[in-house]
Amino acid sequence: MLEQAEKIIKDAQERIAAAGNLQALEAIRVEFLGRQGKITGLLRGLGKLPAEERPAAGEAANRARTAIEAALSSRKEQLQAVGEKAQAEDIFDVTIPGRRPMIGHQHPLTQVREEICNIFIGLGFEVVEGPEVETLYYGFEALNYPPDHPAIDETDTYYVTDNVLLRSQTSSVQVREMEKRAPAPSRLVVPGRVYRRENVTMTHSDTFYQLEGLLVDKGINLGHLKGILESFAIQYYGPQTRVRIRPDFFPFVEPGGDFSIDCSFCKGQGCKFCKDSGWVELGGCGMVHPNVLRAGGYDPEEVTGFAFGVGIDRLTQRRFSIDHIRLLYENDMRFLAQF
Repeated sequence: MLEQAEKIIKDAQERIAAAGNLQALEAIRVEFLGRQGKITGLLRGLGKLPAEERPAAGEAANRARTAIEAALSSRKEQLQAVGEKAQAEDIFDVTIPGRRPMIGHQHPLTQVREEICNIFIGLGFEVVEGPEVETLYYGFEALNYPPDHPAIDETDTYYVTDNVLLRSQTSSVQVREMEKRAPAPSRLVVPGRVYRRENVTMTHSDTFYQLEGLLVDKGINLGHLKGILESFAIQYYGPQTRVRIRPDFFPFVEPGGDFSIDCSFCKGQGCKFCKDSGWVELGGCGMVHPNVLRAGGYDPEEVTGFAFGVGIDRLTQRRFSIDHIRLLYENDMRFLAQF
């Protein structure tokens, strides 16, 4: 029994010293100290020995257990120290190629908004902002909307109270800003988010972005409006861009029109994006209605002006050939990483 205990100690110590990782060390512990281990087998065999040999054999078995436990503990500390050192060296090893950090970038809507604002700044306009929660007066009444106009109805506009609403167009900033500037000229663009009760389609959403433009001064006419819009389209889309302005009606302009450019998907041949027309409407435009000038503090006998509003979302879709507006708002990183 004594010789067997010494042999077990020697065998265990050799195996423990050769263990290369904590998993191997645990397997050795189970082999020698587990319920079916070799040391347990020695202790179970004590009952078969003569009474006079049992004390010495028991002492040898306990000594073997203690020696193996000490060897296991020492080797475990060594392996853990080696692992921590290797991990530290892996973290701080300056020879390892660095990991390229993920660098954020602007959302395509933000990119387009800043670019078109810079174009209009170059054309002499000032960039201003206005409240998204607006009063009924600035949102509709001061813009010459009649009380029974369908756009004022709750089916088209989000209301907070009877006289407070979420603005449905950035045109609501027109009169606010004219009041501050009259009788001096007003030359400004207003980018911002607007809200409408609309079903989501390829080019429409209930929440989207617009850019409103306004110029009020002496001697302003439709030729100036056409020149500004064409200059913007060519600077933004390129010299090959075709521009179309057709008559249209808006309560706050007279005469009014819609501003369109040729479709980038079909090159003017007609497709589902442009509804087979070959043209994509970007917004409305026209000469500021005399009633709106009066609401802003101007005398329509002294000055005239033009206004226009373009959809930033549609500009973005046209610029990057994005077929559905929903992609701009889903926050899908697979889509956004392309920009």
